[in-house]
Amino acid sequence: MTKFLVGMIVGACLLALAGFLFVTQGGVNMSNDAPPLPLERYLANHALAASIGSAENDKSPVPADEATLLAGAKVYQERGCIGCHGAYGQGATGLSQRIYPHIPPLLPPAEGVTDDPVGATHWVVKHGIRFSGMPSFGKKLTDTELWQVSQMLRNANELPPSVQDSLRGKPK
Repeated sequence: MTKFLVGMIVGACLLALAGFLFVTQGGVNMSNDAPPLPLERYLANHALAASIGSAENDKSPVPADEATLLAGAKVYQERGCIGCHGAYGQGATGLSQRIYPHIPPLLPPAEGVTDDPVGATHWVVKHGIRFSGMPSFGKKLTDTELWQVSQMLRNANELPPSVQDSLRGKPK
């Protein structure tokens, strides 16, 4: 039994040493334009889903009416979201391709987060996403503003013309 335990410990140490040497000797390309590492996207998506957890089931206290969507568009413009995630009809910004992971466009013509539960979008806007360019806005916006922008993004593919027009402009 002792030989088995020693063999397991030595094996684990050798595996850790091999991983350390792989990373420190150039086996991992850390440039922004390198392709994702094996399992990187899978692990990141599952870690994010686990972090959001049951918050995806949270119901918005604000309705998805035109006033709320306009207020959400105002937050999107004034708090800098438009600079990274793009304007309505624009698609990805130049900045989005220079950051890794790439910043997704959130307004049409992209799908954005229109298929995500509004609670999940609220959680991301409030808490941000670690190891990405997405900051947390939980201490910068009121809870009502967080829900307004989350509702606007959830309904981005069916925005009234007034909201679409307000999102076509340049960031303020």
